[in-house]
Amino acid sequence: MDHEFFMQAAVEQAQKSLDEGGIPIGSVLVIDGKIVGRGHNQRMQKQSPTLHAEMDALESAGRLTAADYQRSTLYTTLSPCSMCTGAALLYKIPRIVIGENLSFMGEEPLLKSRGVEVIVLDNPQCKALMQKFMQRHPEEWAEDIGEPHQAYD
Repeated sequence: MDHEFFMQAAVEQAQKSLDEGGIPIGSVLVIDGKIVGRGHNQRMQKQSPTLHAEMDALESAGRLTAADYQRSTLYTTLSPCSMCTGAALLYKIPRIVIGENLSFMGEEPLLKSRGVEVIVLDNPQCKALMQKFMQRHPEEWAEDIGEPHQAYD
């Protein structure tokens, strides 16, 4: 599977979120080499507590069978939080490809402990988008991950 190709599609979603005034996190759901769902973080845009990129990608994919999920790969520009990890585990998504996990380390150990293949690409584009956002909008970033406001270097 061409991880860089699909990650670029997730990066395009992250940029879309940023262009809309949101947090630059993007995601795509891939089944059998085809993107079936695209999503971007829309917490700020839609005033939603749950509309993270991964949740949006799952939503845009629509109703799928258990067999569909079990042969899918979820691409996300940032390590998935507890909520998004829970959704991936619920639907038994077997592989998650992460753009970067330096800006935020999500629930990768939990995913691995449950048998999910986790691949971290250490993508410089993903890192640059997040670092720039975190420096410019620390309050919004803290809110997104459920933390009190703190400064990010």
